[in-house]
Amino acid sequence: MNIETLIKTLLYSDLGSEFNNIAILIFRMLLMLELFRVHGLKKFRVENGHKEHVPNPLHLPEQLNGLVATFSDTVVPFLVMLGVGTRLVLLPTIGVTAIGYFVVHRKDSLEVRDVPYMYTLSLLFLCAVGPGTYAVDSYLLQTFFN
Repeated sequence: MNIETLIKTLLYSDLGSEFNNIAILIFRMLLMLELFRVHGLKKFRVENGHKEHVPNPLHLPEQLNGLVATFSDTVVPFLVMLGVGTRLVLLPTIGVTAIGYFVVHRKDSLEVRDVPYMYTLSLLFLCAVGPGTYAVDSYLLQTFFN
């Protein structure tokens, strides 16, 4: 597979109809807005003199762990809302939510595990279908490869 084919595979995402492309646009906007609003903004809040504690179940260096979690909850949502490198930029966020489900919350009740589970499924779906035609990815593909 050459580089042009790889780029086209990563960027191309036409869901077949205007309705489907608008639906995925709305889905990704609302999902990412909620991710940023609920989880991203916590990264900037200070409560009782402390910032949010980010679990580190993989025992990564603390700065790297914090950087990945912060990037996943603050930068990725905006890139996905714009449709910039959607499939690629979702990967760290899928990793964070899947680790939340399978490792951090594995012994918690279903009600607690439900949140990372639903995020992981939603992000995997979005990664599989792509951002649709209303995305910077689609514009870049048409501009540079047509």
